Amino acid sequence: MLRTFFMVVLSLLTSQLGLLSAFAQETKSTIKEVTSIENITEYKMDNGLKILLYPDPSTSKVTVNATVFVGSRHEGYGEGGMAHLLEHMVFKGTKLHPDIPKALKDRGAIMNGTTWVDRTNYFETLSSEGDNLEFAIRLEADRLFNSFIRREDLLSEMTVVRNEFERGENDPVGILSQRMLSAAYDWHNYGKSTIGNRADIERVPIDKLQGFYKKYYRIDNIMLVIAGNFKKEQALALIGKYFGPIQKPDTPLESTYTEEPPQDGQRQVVLRRVGKVGAVGVVYHTPSSSHPDFPALDILEEVLTSQPSGILYKTMVLGKVATSVSGYAFGWHDPGVFEIMASVDGTADIDKTRSLLLETIEKFRASPVDKTEVERAKTKFARSRSLLMSDSNRIGISLSDWAAKGDWRLFFLFRDLITKVTPEDVQRVAQTYLTQNNSTVGTYYPTDKAERIKIPASPDLNALLKDYKGGQVMAQGEFFDPSVENIIQSTTTGTLSPNIKYAYLPKKTRNQVVTISIDIHFGNDKDLAEKNSASAIMPLLLTRGTQKKTRQEIEDTMAKLQAQWRISGSSGELQISILCRKDAVNGVLELLHEVLHEPAFSSEELEIIKRQSKDLLEKNKTEPGALANRLLQRKLSPYPNTDVRYTPTFEESAERLNKLTIEDIKDLYKNIFGVGEAEVVAVGDFDPQSVSGHAKKILDLKSKVAFKKIEKTAKTADKGEKLIIDTPDKENAMFMSGIVFPLKDSDPDFVGLAMADFIIGSGSLSSRLGNRVRQKEGLAYGVRSGFDADAEDLSARFMVMASCNPSKIKNVDVAVFDEIKKFIDAGIDATEFAEGQKAFLAQMKIERTTDSRLASILAENLSANRSMEFYKSLELKIKNLTSKEVVDAFKKHVTADKMITIWAGDFNKKN
Repeated sequence: MLRTFFMVVLSLLTSQLGLLSAFAQETKSTIKEVTSIENITEYKMDNGLKILLYPDPSTSKVTVNATVFVGSRHEGYGEGGMAHLLEHMVFKGTKLHPDIPKALKDRGAIMNGTTWVDRTNYFETLSSEGDNLEFAIRLEADRLFNSFIRREDLLSEMTVVRNEFERGENDPVGILSQRMLSAAYDWHNYGKSTIGNRADIERVPIDKLQGFYKKYYRIDNIMLVIAGNFKKEQALALIGKYFGPIQKPDTPLESTYTEEPPQDGQRQVVLRRVGKVGAVGVVYHTPSSSHPDFPALDILEEVLTSQPSGILYKTMVLGKVATSVSGYAFGWHDPGVFEIMASVDGTADIDKTRSLLLETIEKFRASPVDKTEVERAKTKFARSRSLLMSDSNRIGISLSDWAAKGDWRLFFLFRDLITKVTPEDVQRVAQTYLTQNNSTVGTYYPTDKAERIKIPASPDLNALLKDYKGGQVMAQGEFFDPSVENIIQSTTTGTLSPNIKYAYLPKKTRNQVVTISIDIHFGNDKDLAEKNSASAIMPLLLTRGTQKKTRQEIEDTMAKLQAQWRISGSSGELQISILCRKDAVNGVLELLHEVLHEPAFSSEELEIIKRQSKDLLEKNKTEPGALANRLLQRKLSPYPNTDVRYTPTFEESAERLNKLTIEDIKDLYKNIFGVGEAEVVAVGDFDPQSVSGHAKKILDLKSKVAFKKIEKTAKTADKGEKLIIDTPDKENAMFMSGIVFPLKDSDPDFVGLAMADFIIGSGSLSSRLGNRVRQKEGLAYGVRSGFDADAEDLSARFMVMASCNPSKIKNVDVAVFDEIKKFIDAGIDATEFAEGQKAFLAQMKIERTTDSRLASILAENLSANRSMEFYKSLELKIKNLTSKEVVDAFKKHVTADKMITIWAGDFNKKN
């Protein structure tokens, strides 16, 4: 980071770069306020730049989001995937920022870029401290107009994007969806994949790419959104400083004008590929997201597919002809589609499933819509929107999506229109758009009278939004400093009983939200032996019915409370995570008490879970990533198959599921489940006394067996292995390699190993593996390393994983082990080490700005009988580390010739 900073200062002083000279000039472009809705204000520069500011003093982060209004909709002949390819190229550097991933990593930024049909966006979330806001604004003002877009970068990044394309080719259901869209659209580019055409990706001339960049990356085709903790005046001044001198081109930007003609007959798509689980689907043409019918279409999708009340879910999943159903109303700038998909396991008749899907939709169109289902869907939408509004950084990104659909204010108008949707509206749009002649049907097999539907044009947005004022501004929270010292000062710890600990961190949050986590530890390795499946599935059944409430009633209660929870588990562990508002805490915890103390354990729900789980297992049997990961875990933890810690094969998992009965679940709950030990953590806006009172009652669960934590001590293999898994007809391959060794996170070598991992491969794109495997050689779309050590057991692991084209896996293997050897032999130079230390500490701090992550840290501390003083000491150790200590620790524990390496892919295919 220091090197980048001094480069900026030097350039400013010497005026060697034209852009910096422009930055130093007096701003020629004025900024005018356009409108303001619910504390979000729009501004516009007279050079055409649109600006949205959304200050939120309750967060310690700030997100800068630059949206360019160009996506796959704008691509011409031979330009398939060009918008997405450019998204990658804009990370490759400028004169001012030659290494963008590193510049972002050095500041601990969470960053990404995404491309969709109507827009491309780039965003980074940073701590609101120091000059981070100025850095992000300066970076976007630079790379959006001054990226290199060099031939040599294209040669390496083209293969990365191609590998991303190949990864998508591994998913038959995703491919079926794309094929249906392609068949549904004859002329409009919405029928073309955003990631592009393989030939275009491989053959795009650099001058064409540069021309596309210059055409669309212009000041009057960009919207800058800033959300989080910042001062409006400062932000506007910085925007004026860096974006103000940029001139608007003289030539107006062309608008797209292709309109898809009405469809005049059902179209069908058949996909045949290697796999185990079939799928059927259907798409219908529908209006754009700005059309008045779109809110009713969004509710229609929920009414059809929601679990467990949706008519398609009841008919197909409960009817045992499909393992799952899903849907989506795609709201785009131009008229979009309404999609329904269903997965079909290998024992079902796919053709009959497709017929039942279409018949059920037809019957639905002909019948009145249940008002209860419409209100339920609206309540669920309100919960989702409420939780979204609690996070200003997520809102900033959502606003850019709606802006690409026509106008950012549609984000709020859509919310308001949802509340007005009636059952009659839902039936009307179903009868209007979900017709046979307006449909495209798709079927995935593992191995005729015109009724044209005229899709309405997008309405006049000026007229639509002329008098729109929006709703009430949400209550603000307070700023919270995520430093370890402040967390120590703000957190109260104690015990509710000898075996139940708590950690409470009360603070004012936006929308008064609180994160609550409860971890329950029970049983012992002897009593839990051969009960792995029951231990994993029992938590899922808890929320599917109690002695007093049905699954639907539980879902409805949580939706009305605008709360979310997740209950999961494994052998000897049950984890509960809750996100809700302060005023919902009592209701949620009362419901949790009922769920844990009075479960119904429905045999019908168990069968649904078993079918869905077996469906996933069948899919995983042909997926390179899943197969490689499962085999590696089995090799790194080689326990006998009778041990509770044993990792079964996919086939063994399926066999265990087949044998599992509802009596097994009830036996586990009655005789073994109970509180051996537990941790209760709350972070956010809540009443500690109230949470404690509920927690005591909730955790009054007695077990009939003694509790003893299941230890998982790692043992390093005597020698390494290289294993190859053949996955026919898969375009993407997976490389994985790992090693385990006995070490806790309190071991003196832990900080050195963590720092080594950050430099080698966990530090985003700007790491040794990222720089070589992806950035330089373009061998893989994704490559990273990972290191973790348990807080209580002598169990640590270091892993490397990469996804690539099967023909490149040997090159990836060579590059990975070459970089590991270089790290051990040559060590780390002073600059790389100093920058890595600073970036690592920054990343640790920004992780603590997320309440769920902070709750996880506090819970881990309670379980390990320690406090945040551990992290205070950890940060000090990182600051005092030497590069020699880092290399020595890595060399001591990570031996390349003892690593287990897996290649999974189709290595017989000729590329």
